[in-house]
Amino acid sequence: MPDAQERRWRGSPRGWPVLQGVLPIERSRVSAEVLAGFTLAALGIPAVLGYAKIAGMPLVTGLYTMLLPMAAYAVLGSSRHLVVAADSATAVILAAALTGLAVTGSERYVQLAGLAALLTGAMLFVAQLARLSFLANFLSRTVLVGFLTGVGIQVAVGQLPDLLGVTAAGGQTLGKLVDTVRVLPHVDWADVATSIAVIAVVVVARLINRRIPGLLIAVIAAIAVSWAADLASHSVDVVGSVPRGLPHLGLPALGWHDATALLGAAVAMFVVILAQSAATSRAYAVKYEEPFSEATDLTGLAAANAAAAFSGTFVVNGSPTKTQITDSAGGRSQLSQLTAAAVVLIVLVLFTGPLAYLPDAALAAVVFLIAVELIDVEGMRHILALRKHEFAVALLTTAAVLVLGVEYGIVLAIIASVVDHLRHSYSPLNSVLVKSPEGHWHPVPARPGTRTEEGLVVYRFGTSLYYANASRLVEDIASLVGHGSPLRWMVIDCAAIGDVDYTASAVLIKVAEHVHQHHVHLALSCVLGPVRRQLDHYGISKALGQDAYFDTPGAALEAFRDADLQDGSGSISMTPDGHSAAHRPQPLQ
Repeated sequence: MPDAQERRWRGSPRGWPVLQGVLPIERSRVSAEVLAGFTLAALGIPAVLGYAKIAGMPLVTGLYTMLLPMAAYAVLGSSRHLVVAADSATAVILAAALTGLAVTGSERYVQLAGLAALLTGAMLFVAQLARLSFLANFLSRTVLVGFLTGVGIQVAVGQLPDLLGVTAAGGQTLGKLVDTVRVLPHVDWADVATSIAVIAVVVVARLINRRIPGLLIAVIAAIAVSWAADLASHSVDVVGSVPRGLPHLGLPALGWHDATALLGAAVAMFVVILAQSAATSRAYAVKYEEPFSEATDLTGLAAANAAAAFSGTFVVNGSPTKTQITDSAGGRSQLSQLTAAAVVLIVLVLFTGPLAYLPDAALAAVVFLIAVELIDVEGMRHILALRKHEFAVALLTTAAVLVLGVEYGIVLAIIASVVDHLRHSYSPLNSVLVKSPEGHWHPVPARPGTRTEEGLVVYRFGTSLYYANASRLVEDIASLVGHGSPLRWMVIDCAAIGDVDYTASAVLIKVAEHVHQHHVHLALSCVLGPVRRQLDHYGISKALGQDAYFDTPGAALEAFRDADLQDGSGSISMTPDGHSAAHRPQPLQ
């Protein structure tokens, strides 16, 4: 039995709403968690500087995202693994939204970025209260791969001028690329050499071992060379002074006009955060067989973005890359993230001075490498090999990001996801169930005249019934009833039906009338409890009769055979109104 001190160290009170991602802590793992936190800081600090550049924010605000926002999620979130900080996708959306509203990097720009974070956090909190976490599923994996690939290409192209030391016009990605090619004869070879050196260091480090903090080594080396050779005096642009100390707490820009202008971007970032963070958290919860609360996670993400809004930084998101880094380094709880936040605190207080010597080309190289990692060529190739029509959706999303911009791209991505879902549910895989020689049920295509056995069809509808696909039910039933040998029973197996909307309920009543006009008894099997209550509410149960429900297709088959035996002639006797005497439904109202 552990002593009292050990119990206090390992766990929190039952139901305690905070520190779910931290407690319990095993003493034997503390050193591993701390080491993972140092690794996360070493690899994450250069990356968040790059994200700040992508967002158009002052460089130091990237470090701020790994301070209060990261700590807020660690304390209030549910996942023990998710790393919440600056992220490339949300940084690009933010930059696109703020362009034209304020001068990049200005105080007004920072205040508007804080308002965007506050709006996003508010949406996350409302989603938690309204139980809207399911919205994350509307951005499919296919669309997310296409979206992030488009973001990666856009960011990479945007860094080419700084990599080459040239100035390129052109607002959209293709225009900037064309203009960059046009000014190639004017490249600054010092900037080119700096960029190549940074990329080479990172690539070599990754080839040796991906745990080596290649980005950090490259950034430190670039700063050291810049300081020693005084590159700033040799026409090499450097970052310049970076504020030292803790972020100043204060209100972001608060105004109805500003909020309206940023609402679309906030919605886009909200959707990306839902999809990316929820998927990452769930994946690691399954991997380690740990409990996970989406509601608590939304609270943590909302708090992290609120902390970003009031600490002078920008929107934060759950990062799959940083989460994988921490996990690979041995981190198994948010103690690693709290350690990383402590390291960033020390950097902010003591070590921001050297960042002033960081060449712009070196920072552009860091951002370029981040962008290249977002371009998921392998993922796109895998989708193409397995689902060509989904590849078309992913490619369309990528093209939308590049041609229309990130905000419109995310809107199109959501629409593409919903349309793809509707396409599947509009054309469900309906079938007729038959018995194999071994006595097992198996589905066959629902072709005209198909029978489960002589006089009986057990027809399975492949998804929920709603206004768009109800016509498929009508078409299939009509073809099965109107063709083939005489039919006495029609059983609709509802195992795959999770919902029946109002339009589909009216169609179902028409189907029942059509079947009864052909002197066929209609029954239902495998009806889920919630669906049965819907059918009761719509009046369908009363129309069919309580004896029209069967627990399984096998039970319906037995009832059909019993009816034949009762008739004694191999066919069901019919009442004057055309219904079977053995299993007579209530008349339709």
